[in-house]
Amino acid sequence: MTTDPVPTALPPADRVDQLDWPGLTAGLDAAGHALSAPLLTVDECTAISELYDHPEHFRSTIDMARYRFGAGQYRYFDHPLPDPIPELRAAFYRHLLPVARNWADKLRWDVAWPDTLPEWLAQCHTAGQTKPTPILLRYGPGDWNALHRDLYGDLVFPLQVVIGLDAPGVDHTGGEFLMVEQRPRAQSRAYSTTLGQGQALVFTTRERPVASARGWSRAPMRHAVSTVHTGRRHTLGLVLHDAA
Repeated sequence: MTTDPVPTALPPADRVDQLDWPGLTAGLDAAGHALSAPLLTVDECTAISELYDHPEHFRSTIDMARYRFGAGQYRYFDHPLPDPIPELRAAFYRHLLPVARNWADKLRWDVAWPDTLPEWLAQCHTAGQTKPTPILLRYGPGDWNALHRDLYGDLVFPLQVVIGLDAPGVDHTGGEFLMVEQRPRAQSRAYSTTLGQGQALVFTTRERPVASARGWSRAPMRHAVSTVHTGRRHTLGLVLHDAA
């Protein structure tokens, strides 16, 4: 796990600008996900995770066992989104937009994302996708999340972000972030990532392009969280499209 210091002199959105974007882009192209250096401080992570106990910040709470999504709970933020979530979301969109457009060209997606997040969210809202999708997830012992995709309507941004808010091995054990890729004409491949406190994992929302004999093929991917054994695990999810 990386131990690079968090550049605390910069606002969180500016720290996104300072990430190793060539390296992150290479990881996304190679495997559909990439882990950043620490982005948020311990105090910032704690402040975000503590929002979970203030229901006024959320529009809904999901009991995963009830819907057979796994075990545990998560909450969708409501407007106004608390700081630094709007700034982080806009900054990640700006840097992930070239990747999204490159993938769209390779896979011949008939979609054109605008240059800024507000413009894109306005398109979502016009299409009836008006509900904010940033998520705060809380897992305790025995909790887990089943393989899934975060698709909330016809309009989809193909990349999203999850930020670890607790220290693995200290605040919790288990709870690795999992991804499974369905490879063309081959068995599926699984990836496991330990998400450090303050680190951002960027990953594909539903698929990534892979080179094939005929050019480019789609490799569908889903994500999940393994069982938490001890302690409590919080993460901040930044989906870059809104929900119907």
